[in-house]
Amino acid sequence: MKEREKVFKELISDNEHKIRRVCSYYAHSEEDRKDLYQEILINVWKSFETFRGDSAVGTWLYRVALNTALGFSGKEFKRLRFNVDFDSTRLNNLGCEDKASDAMVLEHKFALLQNRMNQLSVIDKAIISLVMEGLPMREIADVIGLTEPNVRVKVHRIKESLREDLKGGDYDC
Repeated sequence: MKEREKVFKELISDNEHKIRRVCSYYAHSEEDRKDLYQEILINVWKSFETFRGDSAVGTWLYRVALNTALGFSGKEFKRLRFNVDFDSTRLNNLGCEDKASDAMVLEHKFALLQNRMNQLSVIDKAIISLVMEGLPMREIADVIGLTEPNVRVKVHRIKESLREDLKGGDYDC
C-alpha cells in the first residue's frame, strides 16, 4: 500500500467518530449521513496533499468536514437543520445543567433546545456544534476562520440567547 494511502486510512480511522458526529449534526436521514460521510472522505482525500500543517490535523479535518457539510445541501444550506442526539455530555458543553430528573421533562427540554438551535444562523450552528464537541476556543477559531476573541463573544451570545429563549418553568438551561 502506498504511504499516502496508509497515512490517509490512519487519519480517517483516528477521526472517524468526529466525522460521523458532524454528519449526524447536518444530515437528516441515515442515507444522507452516509452520503455526507463519503463526500467528506472525498474532500479530505482531495485536499490531503495540500495540508501544510499550519494547524493541528484534527482542526484541519473539522474544517474540511464542516465546509463539506455546509455545502452538502447546496443553496439550501441556510435552511439546514441541525440534528443533535440526546447526549448529556454534549449538552454540558453548552453549560446546560440537568436540573430535571423526570425523563419526559428532560426530553421536552431537549426538543425545545434542538428547535431553537435550528433557528440559529449557519455560522452559529457551526460554532455551537464545535462547542458541543468540546473543542477549545482556539481550535474553533481556526476551524471557522474567525479570531479567538470573536468566537468567544459569539459563543457567549449564542449561549445567552439559548438560555433566554428557554427561560421559564422547568426548562431553564
